[in-house]
Amino acid sequence: MLKSSIAGTGVMSRSFSPAAVSSRATSMYRSEHESTNHVGQSKCSDDPYDRATNPNGVIQLEIAENRLAMDLVKEWISDNVKASLIDSDISHLVPYHPIDGLLELKTALAAFMGQVMLESISLDPSQMIITAGATSAIETLSFCLADPGDAVLIPSPYYTGYDRNLKWRAGVEIIPVPCRSIDNFRLSISSLELAYNQAMKRGVKVRAIFLSNPSNPIGNLIDRVTLHELLDFVTEKNIHLVSDEVFAGSNHGTDEFVSIADVAHTEGFDKTRVHVIYGLSKVLALPGFRIGVICSFNEYVLATAKKYARFFSVSVPTQRLLVPMLSDVNFALKYIEIKKKRLRRMYELFVEGLEQFGINCFPSSAGYYCWVNMSNLMRSNSEKGELELWDKLLNISKINVTPGSECRCVEPGWFRICFTTITEDDIPVVMKRIKRITANNKD
Repeated sequence: MLKSSIAGTGVMSRSFSPAAVSSRATSMYRSEHESTNHVGQSKCSDDPYDRATNPNGVIQLEIAENRLAMDLVKEWISDNVKASLIDSDISHLVPYHPIDGLLELKTALAAFMGQVMLESISLDPSQMIITAGATSAIETLSFCLADPGDAVLIPSPYYTGYDRNLKWRAGVEIIPVPCRSIDNFRLSISSLELAYNQAMKRGVKVRAIFLSNPSNPIGNLIDRVTLHELLDFVTEKNIHLVSDEVFAGSNHGTDEFVSIADVAHTEGFDKTRVHVIYGLSKVLALPGFRIGVICSFNEYVLATAKKYARFFSVSVPTQRLLVPMLSDVNFALKYIEIKKKRLRRMYELFVEGLEQFGINCFPSSAGYYCWVNMSNLMRSNSEKGELELWDKLLNISKINVTPGSECRCVEPGWFRICFTTITEDDIPVVMKRIKRITANNKD
């Protein structure tokens, strides 16, 4: 029988060591707490900027969240939520439903994405799996396509979340394929070939290429010719191709967006090795709704992903609410048109503001961010110099951005700065804060 250790009983107290957690948990904890992402997010949470109530707080420019057209979404929800959800028969909301998503939502999503992509592709609802955000879609595909220790090739710089989404639980290795400014950050097949061959020499199995189109963090688009070459490459190597297209619909330039699904329909390509990721967090500014989509032409991947779906299914009320929104053609067309105009204006104003400090942005046609070259503000042209500048931006300028090294960029001095979390009135505030750094560099 255990003796009590309560003070005053005369029984000696015992000291206990904390119960151990898994090595996986320890590794995840350490890696996340040491990242610039964690440090920056913590600063923003502790001291968030608000023009009215906290004008000296930290300005969040690290998250690619689109708030420029939130008023349109709010208006639709205010006008329609009662009819689409509250007045619904309760039997449509509370029972168990298909864990891979309602057919009505898949059908509405297919039609909506067709509008967003200017009818470049017709999606089949039977080839779609609904997930709790694109993060779940990415991780699920990694489970379906690779075993622990296998690798995927990803053009870099790439979205920082891939390191978490592919490595943490699935144990998939990422092999960055560097793209450089001298080549306008364009992916070359020769670079893929080199990375693939080096992996094979190390005895590492390459299972797929993961890419983002439009690119995150650069904002450029992959042209049709390159997509053809990529399909030729994965066919030759007998591997898969995953295209993360969550930023489709964020176009604000003149370049044409082409989905890999469109090219895969071309005669001669094996569609079963092609998988596409979509979502509503970016295109419709609904990250809190947690809606992602896997679109695959591979029946084994679809069947397996459907089984995994029990771990990331979306609530039925959320799905029911979205069906009429996505089916509202007038709303969709209005939203797409207005958002594109606002997005382009914010991009141009932000780029213009940075140019006054001699800071150049890589020309982009899509995305909610600028890929910014701030090497002229660094004391040394190295990753250390880049992180020192990031620290100054966070603690002196009080703006939170993403350093290029977090995106595995091989050239120091590049940063991803998101401009859709603020308003036009906030841009002068951001520029004034950046001036604190430029002024210090002249001293």
